[in-house]
Amino acid sequence: MTATPATGHPASPPYPTLFSPVTVGPVRLENRVIMGSMHLGLEDRRRDAPKLAAFYAERARGGVGLIITGGFAPNRTGRLTPMAGTMRSAADVVAHRTVTHAVHAAGGRIALQLLHAGRYSYHPWSAAPERSTSPITPFTARRMSRRAVGRTVADFVRAAGLARRAGYDGVEVMGSEGYLINQFLSPRTNRRTDAWGGTPSKRRRFATEIVRRIRAAEGPDFLIVFRMSMADLVPDGQSLTETLELARELEEAGADLLNTGIGWHEARVPTIVTSVPRAAFTAFTRRVREAVTIPVAASNRINMPLTAEQVLASGQADLVTMARPFLADPDWVAKAAAGTPGRINTCIACNQACLDHTFQNRPASCLVNPRAGRETDPAFPPLPDRSLLPVAPRSRRKDTAPRRIAVVGAGPAGLAAATQAAARGLDVDLFEAGGSIGGQFRLARQIPGKEEFAETLRYFRQRIDETGVCLHLGRRATVPGLLDGGYDRILLATGVVPRTIELPGIDRPNVHAYPDVVSGRVRCGPRVAIIGAGGIGHDVAGLLTEPDPAAPQSPRSWHSQWGVDPDFTDRGGLTAADPGAPARRVHLIQRKTTRLGAGLGKTTGWVHRSALRARGVEGITGAGYVRIDDDGLHLDVDGARRVLEVDDIVVCAGQDSQRDLYDPLVAAGADVVLVGGADVAAELDAKRAIEQATRLAARL
Repeated sequence: MTATPATGHPASPPYPTLFSPVTVGPVRLENRVIMGSMHLGLEDRRRDAPKLAAFYAERARGGVGLIITGGFAPNRTGRLTPMAGTMRSAADVVAHRTVTHAVHAAGGRIALQLLHAGRYSYHPWSAAPERSTSPITPFTARRMSRRAVGRTVADFVRAAGLARRAGYDGVEVMGSEGYLINQFLSPRTNRRTDAWGGTPSKRRRFATEIVRRIRAAEGPDFLIVFRMSMADLVPDGQSLTETLELARELEEAGADLLNTGIGWHEARVPTIVTSVPRAAFTAFTRRVREAVTIPVAASNRINMPLTAEQVLASGQADLVTMARPFLADPDWVAKAAAGTPGRINTCIACNQACLDHTFQNRPASCLVNPRAGRETDPAFPPLPDRSLLPVAPRSRRKDTAPRRIAVVGAGPAGLAAATQAAARGLDVDLFEAGGSIGGQFRLARQIPGKEEFAETLRYFRQRIDETGVCLHLGRRATVPGLLDGGYDRILLATGVVPRTIELPGIDRPNVHAYPDVVSGRVRCGPRVAIIGAGGIGHDVAGLLTEPDPAAPQSPRSWHSQWGVDPDFTDRGGLTAADPGAPARRVHLIQRKTTRLGAGLGKTTGWVHRSALRARGVEGITGAGYVRIDDDGLHLDVDGARRVLEVDDIVVCAGQDSQRDLYDPLVAAGADVVLVGGADVAAELDAKRAIEQATRLAARL
């Protein structure tokens, strides 16, 4: 690939299929990238419309072909929560014009997602094809009468018309993820025997009638996207035959684009967490693409340009849909088009600041980009070099005297603080005692299923070069050295050290701190006890029981582990799971009497717990630690003595802040700030650390 001397941009597109134009119904898109729907927590109050507009406009300026909003209900019954956003009135139209005007002014296109939650609604007025309660809400949905079904179809049609009045280029009808339309489609939740159920064709009628009537009302010049479930991943879900027939009928009804949805929210198969291989579900999308002539978009765990290009070039889809990658980096498309994928701040699918926030009724943001969703917040101003693609390494200017900053520790907090400060023109020295950057992220990427964490370190290495941070690897900062450096401020991001526990026998050679095990410095025997069942304990248990931790997990092996059948032999795309033989026998122990992993992420904790159960990990709660000797680990459990005959014991009992430099520097009068784990040691909270560092750098 060659580059033009004047701009440094590639002379030809580095991803030719991804950046080839495509016509979708009445709309011509300059690239094949769709920003998929995600709920930000800004949709539910009209006064937040300017914030929502700023969020979408920033992504439009970044070059995404089509934006699809978070879901808005077509009526009150369909709202996700009692006060969730709707598109049902003139007042809604006025508020949404703020959003559409901003996106169009930035050169983008945007469609409104229409979502009726059905039995997933978190309020007592919910309604569904049948009276039922979903596993994810405490409310029982009432059965919709035939008249109510007809009214709901009309509500979708009216909402689409209002969306057009609000300036949207089209709508996406949400027919996936187990929401109302998906509930009508599946025999799992639709056992009606009237005109809206009883046979596959009648179960499809609700979906196709909505699309047909929107097309009749709005004509051919209005974009209609249908997000359909390519695989329900729940028992008694749709069959392959039913899925393909639905696709054909939606095309006939007037849909312009079929967007991929995978799995219901109640499915026991993970679909978007970091352990899911990239592009793991495109086999399902390919089957649908082969059945229709309209474009089909692939989705789920597509986060980098090469993956997207491979999906498109291999004929698995016509477009790719990505949601969270645009939280991580609003300029994803522009950086890919410029041939600089190394500059992309990659979504690592951790869910900690996005989906976990959503399910806690908090505004969504991003662990690696805390500015996401806060574009109007002065605490998160845009970086001055935003429009420079690519950015040349910043040289230190001799004619100015920028403030000098020392950052000690190159973990997530230190990396964020150093690069953000340098991008704003400060002179930054970054000291790291180890031989490479990353801190606890360097360990995290060793855990099977967390390989994506390496992408964040790649991004920060790039940012160090771009912003001119002076990186000192293998150099332990000292108090005299920092005081003699002439720094205006010193940021201590020295991180954490593993917490030690008082226990007879804790100093035996078969007792290890978790960093030694994760890094590979220590290899455990076939029987292991883990003291501490927080996030680190679960990660270590996963590492030690992984059948082949050195082998990268392919989609095929992952499908087998979780019981996903890409050939769609049975309903729902499910088959018998085969987790493989665990490499070791592991006991995971905690003092607390609560269930193991109770403090893990809302949307990821169940994945960890399920994987460890499948590998036979024994969880022990309410344990008192007695001693370690030749016989093993002695415990008191429920008032009885128990001895675990194990070869090795790994201590994952938490962390303590490492702040040896702080008091001497303060005593010497230095301007010192603690950031990240050095400030608060709490389960390696990278989300808090990076956000804190970003806020701090903006104030320097």
